[in-house]
Amino acid sequence: MALPISHRDIVIVGYDMVSPLGQDLQSQWRAFEAGESGVDHVRRYDPQEADPVCVAGEVPAVDFSIYDFWNERDAANWFSPVIFHAMLVAARALTHAGLTIDAANAHRVGITFSSAIGGLDAMIRAESAVNAGRSPHPFTNPNGCLNLVGGKVSILTGAKGPIFSPVAACATGAASVACAAMLIAAGQVDAVIAGACDFPVIRSLLSSFASMNGAFKRAKPTDRAFNKPAAASRPFSTDRKGFVVSEGAAALIVTRRDYAEKYHLPIRGVLRGVGMNADAKHFVAPDLSTITVCIRQAIRDAELTPDDIDVVNAHAASTSVGDATEIKALVEIFGRDRGLPISANKSQIGHTMGASSAIELILALEGIKRDTLLPTINYVPDDRLPTIDPVPDVSRSFGHATVLSNSFGFGGCNVCLVVSLE
Repeated sequence: MALPISHRDIVIVGYDMVSPLGQDLQSQWRAFEAGESGVDHVRRYDPQEADPVCVAGEVPAVDFSIYDFWNERDAANWFSPVIFHAMLVAARALTHAGLTIDAANAHRVGITFSSAIGGLDAMIRAESAVNAGRSPHPFTNPNGCLNLVGGKVSILTGAKGPIFSPVAACATGAASVACAAMLIAAGQVDAVIAGACDFPVIRSLLSSFASMNGAFKRAKPTDRAFNKPAAASRPFSTDRKGFVVSEGAAALIVTRRDYAEKYHLPIRGVLRGVGMNADAKHFVAPDLSTITVCIRQAIRDAELTPDDIDVVNAHAASTSVGDATEIKALVEIFGRDRGLPISANKSQIGHTMGASSAIELILALEGIKRDTLLPTINYVPDDRLPTIDPVPDVSRSFGHATVLSNSFGFGGCNVCLVVSLE
């Protein structure tokens, strides 16, 4: 059943993010535009000789004490980094939007904020305590619960509308935005704080990703990342060897166009189309047929044709099978000779898990506003793939109006979004 709202009426009025390339939006954009990398040697823990992973993308330390929502007691109890980073980006996104939540609108502001990994670090910490004969911290379970990421955002902001935590693995951020649009279209809310946050640089987690041949393993002396960790994340490249596990958080404020206009909120983007489906096939390997359908759904939902898409912001995690499948889907939909630019932001910051798709959506909107395509760094063409334009290594001045943003997660969770400025 069609929802009673047009495709041009779901708008994004504010956003914020943290990533391995920085803490504030403007400095991060400059680093992305300059082709910099946030991937480096792991610093969250001391990798041992036997550890299969020794590179990651880590968010620079944030001085939370400068923010009004920080206090020592909260900091002691809410110790998983997903909590305060989610609160940070949500608060700053509301400021970016100019949206104040008060008694008059609190029950009409919802939250779809989640995490793919959540506070797994808190549970590992508790396991170590129990094994040593100590009691876990009493806030262990709240730190570890996925829904408490959104719950703390609600408590911080005062938003009292519907709240839930969509989890779609690597597509969690995009799923949160899509669910926000559904709540608005269904008339349940006027605005939603959507987003995702993940801080998965945990020794056991990185080793587990390596054991399933997903993460980039310790480089051999012959590998170009041996002396240059920044070269480890290399989507579409002939020598791609798995994703680089990274940290990040992003929040977007989603609302109706008439609501934004009524309250003089800046319209920073339009959510034109949404495609969501499941592979129902393999727990990690993406399926060509279903992701092709998902992309087509998003374009059709936007009431556009493939010719109307100017740029693709690719999922492009840097896995051999995943990158190849995504390119095959794009070629099937857009043709071999279109020359469609395809940016892969994970080349610069690695894979921020559930936060990645929200971060990439923000970068897509900033790119449209600034007439700029961000580069796919570390690119070496793969003769096994169709010829593509990945915007290699250097950002490009390019006027464009519409971006397709792809996200494909473990379990066959596919979310594709089409955005524009108007």
